[in-house]
Amino acid sequence: MSSAVPPSYAATYGAGGSGGEPENFGDQAMEFVKAAGEMAMEFGKGCRDIVLQSFGDNESYIVKTFGKGSYIEKKVRGPCEKVCGKLRFINDYLPEDKDPFHAWMVILSVSVVVLAVLTLSVQRDDLPISSIKKVYIHPPSARRVMLPDGRFLAYKEQGVSADRARFSIIGPHSFLSSRLAGMPGLKTSLLEEFGIRLLTYDLPGFGESDPHPQRNLESSAMDMSFLANAVGVNDRFWVIGYSTGSMHAWAALRYIPDKLAGAAMFAPMVNPYDPSMTKEERRATWKRWSRKRKFMYFLARRFPPVLPLSYRNSFLSGKHDQIDKWLALSLGKRDRALVEDPIHEEFWQRDVEESIRQGNTKPFVEEATLLVSDWGFRLHDLRLQKRVVKSVIHWLKSLLGDVQDDFTGFLGPIHIWQGMDDMVVPPSMTDYVHRILPGAAVHKLPYEGHFTYIYFCDECHRQIFTTLFGTPQGQLNNCSVDQTSSDCDTEDLDVRTVGDSATE
Repeated sequence: MSSAVPPSYAATYGAGGSGGEPENFGDQAMEFVKAAGEMAMEFGKGCRDIVLQSFGDNESYIVKTFGKGSYIEKKVRGPCEKVCGKLRFINDYLPEDKDPFHAWMVILSVSVVVLAVLTLSVQRDDLPISSIKKVYIHPPSARRVMLPDGRFLAYKEQGVSADRARFSIIGPHSFLSSRLAGMPGLKTSLLEEFGIRLLTYDLPGFGESDPHPQRNLESSAMDMSFLANAVGVNDRFWVIGYSTGSMHAWAALRYIPDKLAGAAMFAPMVNPYDPSMTKEERRATWKRWSRKRKFMYFLARRFPPVLPLSYRNSFLSGKHDQIDKWLALSLGKRDRALVEDPIHEEFWQRDVEESIRQGNTKPFVEEATLLVSDWGFRLHDLRLQKRVVKSVIHWLKSLLGDVQDDFTGFLGPIHIWQGMDDMVVPPSMTDYVHRILPGAAVHKLPYEGHFTYIYFCDECHRQIFTTLFGTPQGQLNNCSVDQTSSDCDTEDLDVRTVGDSATE
């Protein structure tokens, strides 16, 4: 029994189905295009029929509602005829060989295009004239130390050498920053005048530091301790914290207090969801922030997996922009003037380029999540207070006067500088810290913002070091106790001679 063969198939392959060449992909694509074209034509015919039925039929809804003799047509005809009658004289200026209707349609179309172009031009004139600068990743240049777990931590050293340092300071950086930040604009001569050795480092996953697989604030404090040991900080050191970087300084006060001489905080950030904050403190803090910043804190606390999308569209997009746009910051007048200054812009862009060197969103998500999550301790734990020991033996010893009071919390000094016009870390947050830690020395700065006191201010830096260390005494001369003063003077003279010859 034989089946009928379609004529098209027989023409192509033959009656047996194997006499010709098989159809290739190009032929199939061509047939698909033809079929799509036929479907489009049929769709167009259907639309045409609908239009004809809607406007051509006197019984259609559109004709009855808007057509000749309708209620709307009667209401509109009178005013339109009056306006057209007054404007009919303009037809005298139109070309005589052109239909007035067609001419008016051309005029209307050109007017719409011109108006759109003028509108866009005005909008472009309102924008600041600045070319979009792309992010440049610089060659690796940091010093690095290996930590006990095999990770490498990148750091930067400023000021005097380890053997001549009178004071050592270690500073973790804030969000979207790096070891290059430190105290922006700090002069080396000022560090030498006070005998200060300043060490700043990249947090795990930032800059040239390796990421930490399970990072938290305790591990952050331990990284600081390991860095101090690796670079020869043998005595107690000071820790400085600025903005969101302060949470790592708070962690150091909690987990490695025996290694610290004191703490200096500048606009210190705390967990905005801290349950110890009163309603008034929380309200005064949150009202200073933009809606976007509040939303970013909400995402960091509730939906951290969403944050990478926002980061890739902002500071990980490969293009530079202003700090307040990327971090959704509200800025006062003085802060605004500072961030728009070319010196700050150049510093900020270089710092960001180093911060995002690895191009990974994970460390930034970790940093944002750490700030708004449970820290593992409370600021109240840092308050200096007597340790309560509940035991009969301890009570008997106390009666005999044989027991020395044991204290908990951080024993060293804590200094806090707070700009009263700061809208990034509002003064209400420092008021909360002072309520929890009444022993901290708070320095309120009228008319100062979030950046203006610590960024590129020589006099401010001098005031800070004078407050912390008193009158500058210079570097240590590195002479042993049994050495004579003449030996020390000779060594100092040699050092100065080498410096002078190098300068010449």
